[in-house]
Amino acid sequence: MDEFVAGIHAAAGRRGLHSGTDEARVRKWQRGVKPNAESQIYIAEALGWPESIVRADDWPNWLPLTANGVIPFGPHSSVPALREALLTAMERRNFLTISGTALSALAADWAGGSHDTLARARDGKQQVSEDLVAFLESSTRYLAALPTEQRQHTPALLDAQLATVTELLEHGRCTAGLRLRLHTLAASLAQTTGWHRFDLGHHTDASQLWIAGLHNAHAVGDRDMGAGFLGDLAYQAAWRGQHTTAADILEHALTRAESPAARCLLQLRLARTLAARHDPAERRAVLRALAAAEQHLNDAGTDRPSWCAWVSEADVAVDSGQTLLDLGDTRRAHQLITEGEHLLPASRDKTKGVFLTYQATSYLDQEEPEPAAAAATEALLLARRIGAPRCIKLVENLLPRFQPYTRTQGVPELLAAAA
Repeated sequence: MDEFVAGIHAAAGRRGLHSGTDEARVRKWQRGVKPNAESQIYIAEALGWPESIVRADDWPNWLPLTANGVIPFGPHSSVPALREALLTAMERRNFLTISGTALSALAADWAGGSHDTLARARDGKQQVSEDLVAFLESSTRYLAALPTEQRQHTPALLDAQLATVTELLEHGRCTAGLRLRLHTLAASLAQTTGWHRFDLGHHTDASQLWIAGLHNAHAVGDRDMGAGFLGDLAYQAAWRGQHTTAADILEHALTRAESPAARCLLQLRLARTLAARHDPAERRAVLRALAAAEQHLNDAGTDRPSWCAWVSEADVAVDSGQTLLDLGDTRRAHQLITEGEHLLPASRDKTKGVFLTYQATSYLDQEEPEPAAAAATEALLLARRIGAPRCIKLVENLLPRFQPYTRTQGVPELLAAAA
């Protein structure tokens, strides 16, 4: 308290002003008295946040819930984690980043399994009916099952679904069974909306949504779904070049994942991120992870968690190929990527676009610009049609590599289309 009050006085002093804030006034704020706009700026700076975070008309909702953006696990942590994600998604705090250390610590805490799952809920005032929960579940499944080209129009609907489910969890009164279903639905929505944010490059939003999903999967004791959220956070870390963080998170996830399909996906991501570190000493570990992924896929039956039901031979082939590219085995990598692209069903257009960019990369590595340009052009046009900005970014990142081949068939057309 002394440090906080001193911080407020220092914030005022930096402006040549004096603040009369003392401990008694802070206690009033804590009991519900609203500080004026000027005091809110001092409060933000005393807590280490910039003035730009302050929304004086929205006290105290603009205040961050944690210092590092990560809600710790606890018996009642699932709703605060959802609230943190929803506030971040409203772009009030997009300047926040979540450190790799904080994510690794969260993964270790989850893997330790030392917490109880769902505590007895506090009874709210609003009665929640089974019909409403069933409607939310069915409408969420419907939106998630739309063709890729149509899913680009659904983010706002899914955001509204997640906000509704969060309200029901926080204020609703229902049976224990319905509450479990709401937590499961919250986790599913958080995962889907997190991928929408990730595809748009809104990484803090995506992280918060996946962390919230992790809390809700933990609340219902779904280890495989929890491992899936850690896998998503690791994929994001690897995408941003944070391969040590990604590998650490994946190793924690693998300690508790049980479904062969889930373990297949996690091992593929581990192989990819280890290979991307380009450490010859890790080559054996990379190949072990690839072999484990292939074996897990062989062991996976039809009864799979919904979030990884799509994992197939196509994914194993392409991710193995991309991993071998990083290991320098270009010829075999190209074969696997091409094989995987042909195996992919038409329903997975977004993944096909990503695979095509990998195929273009492998052709460029072999100094074959003509088929590379064809693959990159197909990926670009597909990504624009279905609204996949992440895939478009992958193609744009390849464009400098085509500059030496501006007279090769297909390359001028690719550069013109990209421009």
